[in-house]
Amino acid sequence: MSGRILVIEDQEDNRRIVRDLLTASGFTLFEAVNGEEGLQLAERERPDLILMDIQLPGMDGYEVTRRIKAQPHLQRIPIIAVTSYALSGDDQKAAAAGCNGYVTKPFSPRALLATIREHLTG
Repeated sequence: MSGRILVIEDQEDNRRIVRDLLTASGFTLFEAVNGEEGLQLAERERPDLILMDIQLPGMDGYEVTRRIKAQPHLQRIPIIAVTSYALSGDDQKAAAAGCNGYVTKPFSPRALLATIREHLTG
C-alpha cells in the first residue's frame, strides 16, 4: 500500500520508529517537529493521512488538529492521534478536536499499520 503520511512528532526516537515502520511498508513520509511546522507541511503537501502527537512544544496536537480541520481543503484528511495520553476520556478529547483515530504509545506496529490502512481505505 502506498500513501503520503505527515508525521507531527517532536521526539526524534518516536519519529525514527514510525519512519522505519512506514517507509518499509511503502509509505512516503513528511515529518514535522512542532505544530506550526505541521500546519505548514499539511498545507503544502496535502498528505493522505496525518499522525499527530498530542504533546507538542508550543501549540499542542489538539489545536493543530482543530486548525487543520477548520480549513475546507484539508478537513477531509484523516488525523490519527498517536499519544502517550491514555487516561479515561483522552480519546474523546482527541475526537472532539477532530481526530479520526487514536493510538496510544507505546504502540504495536501491527496495530498502527492496521489503523492507518483502515483510514486510508475507508
